[in-house]
Amino acid sequence: MPPSVSRLGRLADLPVLLVAVVWGSSYLAAKGVTTADTVLAVLVLRFGVVLPVLVAVGWRRLRALSGAQWRGAGLLGLILAGIFLLETYGVVHTSATNAGLIISLTMVFTPLAESRVRGVRLPGAFLAAAGLSVAGVALLTQGAGFTAPSGGDLLMLGAAVARTVHVLAMARMESVRGADALSLTTVQLGGAVAVFTVLVAVPGTGASPWAAAADFGAGDWVWLVYLSVFCTLFAFFVQMWAVRRTSPSRVSLLLGTEPVWAAAVGIALAGDRPGWLGLVGAVLVLVGTAWGRSVADKGRASAGEPPQATGTPRRHTPETSGTPGR
Repeated sequence: MPPSVSRLGRLADLPVLLVAVVWGSSYLAAKGVTTADTVLAVLVLRFGVVLPVLVAVGWRRLRALSGAQWRGAGLLGLILAGIFLLETYGVVHTSATNAGLIISLTMVFTPLAESRVRGVRLPGAFLAAAGLSVAGVALLTQGAGFTAPSGGDLLMLGAAVARTVHVLAMARMESVRGADALSLTTVQLGGAVAVFTVLVAVPGTGASPWAAAADFGAGDWVWLVYLSVFCTLFAFFVQMWAVRRTSPSRVSLLLGTEPVWAAAVGIALAGDRPGWLGLVGAVLVLVGTAWGRSVADKGRASAGEPPQATGTPRRHTPETSGTPGR
């Protein structure tokens, strides 16, 4: 590889690694600004800030989408709305560390589901890695002793399953194949925001966006802007930029460090204390997901397919998936 190409790849690594750090910290940010009564309001505000920017940047490409692509992206937006609802309600009721590590099971669930759909047998090494990850989550959710997982833990597990469904839907829906990534993201987010707006208008579903915004302090606005600008806009555009300047597998590897940063941020900044069982579980989750990802990517490489990027169902390369950030 020429030195100039190698240097370019290393330069592209830094912002991608920063995206992984930002995504890892997004669970703490969501906990900082969201309560059980303001989940829908925060989601409307968070993505209501992002959507006009995406529309303005990609207006011409949006107009070029076919009717089938609009419908397909809209359907994906409904799934995406479910993911964000599960994640946000989940993170309110569990720790930032647990949230970041449990959602990483998407990296294990996706190849498992894909193998069932395709009727392909996974190697024993992957099944062992999957078992290690599941055992890690079981330990992680016990804290200092063996108790039932919290409701938030179960919601995050549901979010990991929903992300897997989203990945498979994007991979198998003929209508969105070949669609521009920015346009696909914009329509999906638009569909998700429409769902949040309808739900928040239903009596008893929590505070309205206006009421929540009126009660926000300076710290709440900082967290909200961080989620909107960095965890969504910045993350998406960095992925699109990086995948054109380096390889999808390199981007995938760097984004795959997200669970490490989620655990580090949760323990160092949020004061999470998972106990010795939880720490063992966290290590098992990280080892299992990294091992499983490696085995799955080797299988794709042998089949001539590009590795998947975490976070771009999280996380189908960023250039083609059209999936927004956390």
